[in-house]
Amino acid sequence: MGGAVALALLSALLTAISTVAQQRAAFAVPETTTGHVGLIRALLHRPLWWAGLTGDTGGYVAQAAALGLGSLLLVQPLLVTALLFALPLGAHYAHRRVSRADWAAAVLLTGALAVFVIAGNPKRGSAHGSIDDWMIAIAILAPIVVACVIGAATSKGTRRAALLAISVGILYGTMAVLTKSVVDLLGQGIEPLLTSPETYALIAVGIVGTTLQQSAFQAGALQASLPTMTVLEPAVATVLGVALLGEKIDTDGAGWVLIGAAVACMLAGTVALARSSARVEAAATQPEPEPV
Repeated sequence: MGGAVALALLSALLTAISTVAQQRAAFAVPETTTGHVGLIRALLHRPLWWAGLTGDTGGYVAQAAALGLGSLLLVQPLLVTALLFALPLGAHYAHRRVSRADWAAAVLLTGALAVFVIAGNPKRGSAHGSIDDWMIAIAILAPIVVACVIGAATSKGTRRAALLAISVGILYGTMAVLTKSVVDLLGQGIEPLLTSPETYALIAVGIVGTTLQQSAFQAGALQASLPTMTVLEPAVATVLGVALLGEKIDTDGAGWVLIGAAVACMLAGTVALARSSARVEAAATQPEPEPV
């Protein structure tokens, strides 16, 4: 468990750095650059975006390694600690100090995560879900993603960013489950890896999710998208991990009470920190006032 925890925390750190960098790069692209493909083309010419992409790749590799060692129920909740790293980083760019309320939320989130991991004692399930279970999951999640993307196409600003963030959270949560499956295939050899539909599903979901994420970053400040992405990704991954892979929480009646309280505190702390780090990041992207 220790190795999975360490790798998950490393992934969270790299994700925090990359998220700030990619959002700053995407937000700077003029709104006249329309379309998901046009945005990506513009970002390809921005060194800051490439730096963020490099960090994001490193974070994903660390996440994949963590999933190879531990369960989704252990790794995915730990990834929300990216907010603990994004908070001081965003404050640094905005030339501000982290408030007491933010540190209180950070302590709340950290404590809740510790309680969840200890009381929940997450157990690993299978590395692969059945085709029937996947079809049910796709039938439920795909229409939500499509509806959000269509709605975002006719929206602007905060609403567009929020709708895209919902689709990204769902896709990244799904991607986490597929990543666990592909890591297992990688251990079996090249042939199983190249012949499994999970490998190509992972690539497709990753490309679509990353593209929509950049569009969400362009549409508004992090406050409009980060909270939704941060909460939805582990939530979707956890539900899919239980439903598709058979992962479970190993605890008793009192443990479930502690887990319920921990989850509530995790949600509260996550939303508070996401909004705070988004506010300071939004302030950092505002132009300096011109001298009179």
